[in-house]
Amino acid sequence: MPDDRRLRADLLERLRRAVGFDAYAFLLTDPATSVGSSPLADVPMLDRLPRLIRAKYLTTTNRWTSLDAGQVALLSQARDGEPLRTLLAEHGIADVASLALRDRYGCWGFLDLWRRTPFTTTDTARIARAAGPFTAALRQAQAATFVARPAGSTRPGPVVLLLSPELDVIGQTPQTHEYLQALIPPEAGRPPIPASAYNVAAQLLAVESGVDDHPPSTRVHLSAGLWLTLRAARLGTDIAVTIEESTPAERLDLFARAHTLSARESELLTYLASGADTREIAARMFLSEHTVQDHLKSVFAKTNTHSRKALLARALGA
Repeated sequence: MPDDRRLRADLLERLRRAVGFDAYAFLLTDPATSVGSSPLADVPMLDRLPRLIRAKYLTTTNRWTSLDAGQVALLSQARDGEPLRTLLAEHGIADVASLALRDRYGCWGFLDLWRRTPFTTTDTARIARAAGPFTAALRQAQAATFVARPAGSTRPGPVVLLLSPELDVIGQTPQTHEYLQALIPPEAGRPPIPASAYNVAAQLLAVESGVDDHPPSTRVHLSAGLWLTLRAARLGTDIAVTIEESTPAERLDLFARAHTLSARESELLTYLASGADTREIAARMFLSEHTVQDHLKSVFAKTNTHSRKALLARALGA
């Protein structure tokens, strides 16, 4: 399974052969909060990226959080679309085709295709056909990141990035630069762009404005089985974005979603992580020990593991 950035680049190339577009923004999202992270983008206004992300999150029209799975929404067919429409018009963009990549386990990403001419009905049909395969590929790529971390690997402490309400960077802790560089590798000689931090901060603004009620947080894979959680909160008039290692509970939830575990299988995994044995789990779940073992076999099959120790090493990154 390729890493998610290469996977998204490959998916975009396949889509480009079927539907022409002039620019794009392809983000991963936290399946629980739908907040974006790790954007892959080719847009004509990278120097105004904070303003673009802010406008995207504060625009209610065709917002990815309101789109059904497989639904393609066009900006050219919407009656509204401010403040995003005005910003795009400044750069000659006449239409945006928006697609939410979601399934029953959550929203795994969203894709915006930009064009200087309107998309056609044929274009939207072709984009819609890509939704299912793209969603499955993204989810599987996230599942593949859950590996046991090397012995002795360092556990990062929390770092903080301070942003203005316009998403300008106004301060950061010493290690923040290192994490931002690893989250989205910059071009040679350029400073890292805190795009993931912009997304959680913009979500905080969306919550405050009544646009959306998802919490301003997102989980993102860094490397070697390490997952980070970004959160935004008010610090006076500014916005503080914290970046720290995801908690065991946050990892378990994401691991279960990525591996398509059922509600009962997810519950079983949580009890396993707490150290409960088969008898204890059976009592807590009001099941027979035999049924618990059947659920466990299903979990092993879905996660490609063969023992409780290996399962928990991957799920918890231990």
